[in-house]
Amino acid sequence: MSLIIVGSLALDTIEAPAGSVADVPGGSSSYCSIAASYFTHPNLVGVVGEDFPEAVVTLFKDHQIDLAGMAIEAGKTFRWGGRYAENFDDRTTLFTHLNVFENFNPILPDAYKKAAYVLLANIHPGLQNHVLDQMDSDAFVVLDTMNLWIDTALDDLLTLMKRVDMIVINDEEAKMLTNERNYGRAAKKLQEMGPEWIIIKKGQHGALLFHQSRVFAVPGLVLDEVKDPTGAGDTFVGALIGYLAQSKDHTFDNMKLAVVFGSVLASFCVQDFSVEGISYLDESDLETRYDEFVIMSQF
Repeated sequence: MSLIIVGSLALDTIEAPAGSVADVPGGSSSYCSIAASYFTHPNLVGVVGEDFPEAVVTLFKDHQIDLAGMAIEAGKTFRWGGRYAENFDDRTTLFTHLNVFENFNPILPDAYKKAAYVLLANIHPGLQNHVLDQMDSDAFVVLDTMNLWIDTALDDLLTLMKRVDMIVINDEEAKMLTNERNYGRAAKKLQEMGPEWIIIKKGQHGALLFHQSRVFAVPGLVLDEVKDPTGAGDTFVGALIGYLAQSKDHTFDNMKLAVVFGSVLASFCVQDFSVEGISYLDESDLETRYDEFVIMSQF
C-alpha cells in the first residue's frame, strides 16, 4: 500500500460556457485518485451514499484504485453545483448538499496504515489530523487545503502543518495564511509553519515549487479550449504524489518532474467536464503533452 488518498467523493452539477452536466463524478478524491493511478495504485478513503453510480465504481476499478477504504452509508452522496463565468476565474456555487459526507469519519483499513505516501486531499483539517493519528508508518505527507479552512479552522490547520512534508496551496490561500503577496516571502513563512516543500499554484499561469532556497517554476500550458476547470488542482496534486510514490525520489530535480507531471494531468482535466479528460489516457498522450511542456519551457 504505497499511497493512500483521503478526501471527498461527490456528484457534481456544472454549468460553464461550453455546456452543462449533472450528477457527474466530483470531489477531491475522485480527481486525485484517477490522476495518481497513471503512476501507481492508489488506495482511496472516502464516503458515498447508496445512490453512488456503479459506473463510477467501475471507473475507479478500471484505474486499479483500491476501494477498501470507501464506505457506503445509508443516504445520498455529497452533491455540489457550480456555475463558471466566461473567464473561468469567477465561479458561483449554486448548491452544496453534504448528505453522508457531513458525518464523514475517515477510518483507515489496517493495510493502509503502513503506506509510504499520504495525500490529505481537501477536507476539514481536523479530519486530516485524525488520518495521520492512525498511521503506523513515517509516511511522506502532502497536504491540500482551501480558503474555507483558513477562515474557519485555522488552529487545526496550523497544528496539521507541523506534521506534513509538503503543502499545495493556491496564491490567494498563501496570502491568506501568511499575509504576504510576494511569493518568496510567503513560501518562507509557510516553511516556518512546518512543511519542507511548498507548492503555490497560480491557476492558468502555472505553479511554483519552493524548497529551502531553491525555486522552480512550471508554466501553464496554453490550450485552445477549456471546458471545465473543476478538479484541476486536485488532479495536479494527485498526479504529483502518484509520481512520487512511483519514483520514491525526493531530490529537488525529481520534485520538479513531479510538478511537471501534475501540470500535464491538470491540462487534460480542464479540456472536458468532470473527470472525462483524465479517465482513459494512453501513455503516448502523457508523453506528447509532457514534450509540449518541455518545448514551451526551454530557451
